Amino acid sequence: MISLGVMYMKEKIHPRYELTKITCACGNVIETRSTVKDLKVEICSACHPFFTGKQKLVDTAGRIERFRRKYNIKEN
Repeated sequence: MISLGVMYMKEKIHPRYELTKITCACGNVIETRSTVKDLKVEICSACHPFFTGKQKLVDTAGRIERFRRKYNIKEN
């Protein structure tokens, strides 16, 4: 219902928007508001390589070694 430029929400149909804690696997805890009470995540901004600048190379089936052999690159 719109009355004089003010919008009213219907009662008892919206989820509760409460304080919640997001807990990462690294132990970082972030407090925010959400409709879900407590969240557990595997990765957050404190441990994600994009935000930390620490890139982890995951070698699957020797791809890095094959690339180095193909282009004759010596390991540092």
